[in-house]
Amino acid sequence: MNISMMTQPELIKAKTSLDTREAILKELTDLLYQKGYIQNTEQFLASVYEREEHSETGMEKGLAIPHGKSAAVVKAGFAVMTLDKPLKKRAWPSLDPDNQVDIIFLLAIPEAEAGSTHLKLLSKLSTNLMDDSFVASLEKAHTSKELYELLVQKDHESIEEKSAEPQVKTDRFILGVTACATGIAHTYMAAEALEKAAKELGVTIRVEKQGANGLEDRVTREMIEAADGVIFAVDTKVKGRERFAGKPYIEVKVAEPLKNSQSLIQQVLKKPQGIVASSSVSEEDSLTSTPKKGLKSELMTAVMTGISYMIPLLVAAGLMLGIAKLTWALVLGMDPGAIGNADYNGVGGLIEFLHTLDAFGNMLFKFIYPVFAMFAAYSIADRTGLIAGFAGGLFAGGLHYTFWGVDGGIPSGFLGALVLGVTAGYVSRFLNEKIKLSKNLSAMKPMFLIPGLSVLTIFVLNLFIVDPVFGGLNKLISDAIVSMSGSGQLGLSAIIAAATAFDLGGPINKAAGAIAIGLSADHIFPLTPRVLAIVIPPLGLGLSTMIDRFVVRRRVYPQDLRVVGGTSFLLGFLAISEGAIPFMLRNPLITIPINVVGAIAGSCTAVALGAVQWLPLPAVWGWPLVTNLPAYLIGLLVGVLVVAFGNIFVRFAIIKKKEANGEKVDN
Repeated sequence: MNISMMTQPELIKAKTSLDTREAILKELTDLLYQKGYIQNTEQFLASVYEREEHSETGMEKGLAIPHGKSAAVVKAGFAVMTLDKPLKKRAWPSLDPDNQVDIIFLLAIPEAEAGSTHLKLLSKLSTNLMDDSFVASLEKAHTSKELYELLVQKDHESIEEKSAEPQVKTDRFILGVTACATGIAHTYMAAEALEKAAKELGVTIRVEKQGANGLEDRVTREMIEAADGVIFAVDTKVKGRERFAGKPYIEVKVAEPLKNSQSLIQQVLKKPQGIVASSSVSEEDSLTSTPKKGLKSELMTAVMTGISYMIPLLVAAGLMLGIAKLTWALVLGMDPGAIGNADYNGVGGLIEFLHTLDAFGNMLFKFIYPVFAMFAAYSIADRTGLIAGFAGGLFAGGLHYTFWGVDGGIPSGFLGALVLGVTAGYVSRFLNEKIKLSKNLSAMKPMFLIPGLSVLTIFVLNLFIVDPVFGGLNKLISDAIVSMSGSGQLGLSAIIAAATAFDLGGPINKAAGAIAIGLSADHIFPLTPRVLAIVIPPLGLGLSTMIDRFVVRRRVYPQDLRVVGGTSFLLGFLAISEGAIPFMLRNPLITIPINVVGAIAGSCTAVALGAVQWLPLPAVWGWPLVTNLPAYLIGLLVGVLVVAFGNIFVRFAIIKKKEANGEKVDN
């Protein structure tokens, strides 16, 4: 099978006049849908934009290789487009800021497909696009047929495969590891760039690709022993990093070799960042003056790591509760508030099943803090911090009160999990660095000394500081919120809603989610403003693209955003706020403030009218679980209309101003 068999002439469009990234991606996605490569355009586009947010898919010399890995992909393949006029600089985020994209390959990758022939061929395509002459010939083609024939011709030229085992015969031999989040384009293009640069410098290199196919061209022990250094070009954690212990290394993002691969090779040979550590020793940075990650950055990374691992557990727990309560109420017609009644133990049938499923969901919620704290510690101290972090999370969740039979104990909650998780990481890392044992006793350190001493430290810290301070603080907050007037609750709602809507799934949104979920988990304050603020921006922006011509009698959005608007509206009902990201990227100074105002207006309206939602289920199927659903829906409508009309009127005013100044308006 050849690369050309992964596409067909009908998936190729030559010299089109589209002028935005969004319109191009939509057109190519539609082609893939029409030819049966994908079964859901919105779902696939969402995966493509998610990849776009991770790092640039624009390259250099006019090339862009967007790609999405999704369950919506039926079979692997790609669509191609060339433009009659290159896009403007920075219209497509690229490794080269001056890149003007005019050749686009959109790769569709099945989510469950790994290690297959299809993925290998897509990887081969990414490598072929490193050939400047091939890219130049693509630019000159005027028809879809010519473009397809060039792909076929390139297949014939690529029959000779590279030797699997390089011969180490030069004076300098280095290793490389490449890995990107998706595991396709950047992984292989970075490897190709390093190999090409090494050949030009007279250096022998072996690059291990850690992609969607698993570990390809895996380096051997003999190669590692012979190597003068290692280049880690990765956006993910290196698999088997300890294999390279004792070797000089540099670590950069996977896209870096595409820009300066020669300088990376020279750096690893002459001025590496440090020495790769064994699993029981921290990496040394004595070979360079490169500063370590700052405390603030390290703390933020730890928090975001903990949150990212905690979210799937929250979703799973919420789904268990949602399924149980919805079926209990809608199918059995029973009171959702009585589902936890112990009288239903042992009654059998669907009633006991749903009762137990609800209990299971509640049990899962008890472990959100242990998961958060253990992975926050893991971010700082790697595996040595997991156990102490987990212990800290148990304390934060108040599970010690349950097991010790203490009634009325106030857990430290999210703040306790944060302090104990981070402390566990730093204590474990400190012990790992400072404890020195002979080779014969080295196994005692990770298996006995570090977990024992770190867990003891966490126990003492929690007993004398965290529980008294943060447990007490939680009680004060709880008492304050309980005693709050309507305006006080509205103030907290406004803060949570504003932060949630600010960056559509970004770090501020996630930080707000962590706080809101922590308050909800401790049953201090419901998630009502949080869940509403997730869906209001995508619904409001989507609606605005549909009604603008009726409100101001003209379109206020360009064609590509009108297309995105329909997708954003549909994704809003599924609680996927990322559907609104293209609007934010295009006009952040308009979109962000209106999103925030709309989220505040809608959330505060719902809360003021008495809507209550304790579960993290903002999608449409979670609405029946809301207490006082009419109030919730009124708040939702208010927020959506504020976002929709706010965007329409502000954008219309800007259009009128541009027209008054004689400027061209794209709509």
